[in-house]
Amino acid sequence: MLIRKIALAGFLSAALNTGAAIAQGQGDAVITVVGVPVGATVSLGGTVVPIRDVTFSAQIPGRVDSIAGEEGSLFEEGAELIAINTDDLLAKRRAAWANLANAEAALRNAGVQYSREMVSPYGGETNDMMGGMSSIMRNFTNPAQGFTGSGSPGMDRHAQLYQYGTQVEQARGQLAAARASIEEIDSKLRDAKSVAPFKGVITKKLVEVGDPVQPGQPMLKYADMSQLQIKVEVPARLMPGVKSGMVFPAKLDVGDVNIQARVVQIFPIADPERHTVTVKLELPPGAPGGAGMYAEVMITDVNAKVRELPVVPKNALVWRGSLPGVYVLNDKNERELRLVRTGDEVGGDGIAVLSGLRVGERVFVKGVESGKTDGSWN
Repeated sequence: MLIRKIALAGFLSAALNTGAAIAQGQGDAVITVVGVPVGATVSLGGTVVPIRDVTFSAQIPGRVDSIAGEEGSLFEEGAELIAINTDDLLAKRRAAWANLANAEAALRNAGVQYSREMVSPYGGETNDMMGGMSSIMRNFTNPAQGFTGSGSPGMDRHAQLYQYGTQVEQARGQLAAARASIEEIDSKLRDAKSVAPFKGVITKKLVEVGDPVQPGQPMLKYADMSQLQIKVEVPARLMPGVKSGMVFPAKLDVGDVNIQARVVQIFPIADPERHTVTVKLELPPGAPGGAGMYAEVMITDVNAKVRELPVVPKNALVWRGSLPGVYVLNDKNERELRLVRTGDEVGGDGIAVLSGLRVGERVFVKGVESGKTDGSWN
């Protein structure tokens, strides 16, 4: 069980000054062991991650034409990071522009044909009138023929106008299709280049210049390293004790550096397989280490009972090889060496004792004199 670090500045010094009996012999101070109420904490392993990261994938097939830098290269927002060769797209774009010119010419021609039919040599209404009179004369000479037979000049002219009008609409459709083709190619040309969405660094290259790529293939990883976070999977049973803005003690895998990390993001749902919730904690500015490193976060278990642990000054500890111990003033007022199991530091000046010592017992603060290794007190 780990002990959550709390601010204890002045607490131990007060115990030395007010709650301690001073032993006059040997110049060592005897203090009464104080207790600190603590709850159970669980150490969870996490990973240091950047505040933002993206993976650029290929949007079009082709060959990698250029990469702006290597891993660790810094770029400003808007900088071009990676580009795919676009020679074939540029050729298609020139062909699309030619199709656009042909569609415009076809539209002009269809418009001219339609206009010529509208303004025939007889004029619009005159032509209709003469066609109608001719049809009437034929009806008088041949009563069996209807007024609107297939040979009616008015009907023929109407069909011609409809045909030319259809050609105009078709030419307009071809023109719109040619413009859409150009827009599609321009979009692919934009997709051929990956641009930095924010200031950051290249964290990993997944392709090299000249490599062929297909749509969806990852090419480059890019991250904003200006702020680092710890990403940790917290068991669902511990989530009642985790709220946004709370600060938890953490230890970085860089010289066992202890820091205080603040919760900045809690994912809304738990993982259905592992039954954990992803939580991100913000590292303080200037914290050592980098993205991808291991970190431990001490999360308080609110379901566990709070208990009181004894805390002693660091100067009270003596070492017998790798085993820590303290000198205790027993009931016979004799100095007695007792081995203990220690926990985390408390307040920077004290250390928690997990076993071997009780609150209220009296211990010597400054240890033994030089050369006194057998625990005797003379």
